[in-house]
Amino acid sequence: MLALSFTCIAYSQKTDSTKVPGYFGGSVTVNTKGISSIPNLTLGKPAAIFFMSVGRKLRFEPEFRFALEGKPWIFIFWGRYDFVNNNKFLIRMRANYGLAFKTVSAITDDVTNEILTASRSFTGDLTTSYFLTKNIGIGPYYFYRYGIEEYDIKNTHYIGLKVYFSNIYISKQFYIGFNPQVYYLNMDADHGYYLNSTFSIARRNFPLSISALINWTIQTEIPVGEDFLWNVGLIYTFNKKYVEQ
Repeated sequence: MLALSFTCIAYSQKTDSTKVPGYFGGSVTVNTKGISSIPNLTLGKPAAIFFMSVGRKLRFEPEFRFALEGKPWIFIFWGRYDFVNNNKFLIRMRANYGLAFKTVSAITDDVTNEILTASRSFTGDLTTSYFLTKNIGIGPYYFYRYGIEEYDIKNTHYIGLKVYFSNIYISKQFYIGFNPQVYYLNMDADHGYYLNSTFSIARRNFPLSISALINWTIQTEIPVGEDFLWNVGLIYTFNKKYVEQ
């Protein structure tokens, strides 16, 4: 159970010039298929994702993923810190404690029951980006996951190269984003090479947007997952700045 409380926070269009503004925002996504870049964590059926972010340079970012039928898929509790975040460079580090849920069959007294189990993990990642222009960036990404359970994959290494195309003008009302990435994945003794990309279209000053994601296997020894995955989603986004009183 997660409880968040905010004491003496005032939202305002004007920011007190003597105080650094904080941020509270998030998104709700409903998509046609829950996909993960880590093959054994892919849900493979319609999903809903609830994401929140609160803080300044240091932020708390919980994320809750569910199958649309209501069963939990993945819960992630991120802590994030931006070492550098300006018009030219981004250096960001994150760490999380995660829970990945799976339904398994168990037989008791010759009766088969469905039991929901959870695998725990610790994860850290590092994002570095250089912005060629206001809307185009490129940079490497590294992700490490340690599985706590004895039966889980212990060490997952993810090394990627991302390209960012954001806020690309298509009309006065609409813009698009496009973020292709090639990555190498190592999971204990197995490894593989993949390509994925997100695509989004949004209207300015409007909270709803449409997104799509593809994940294509170039070559892999990892036995879990399909060679080509895709989904389409609807995203509701909200954000506020605040100052403490």
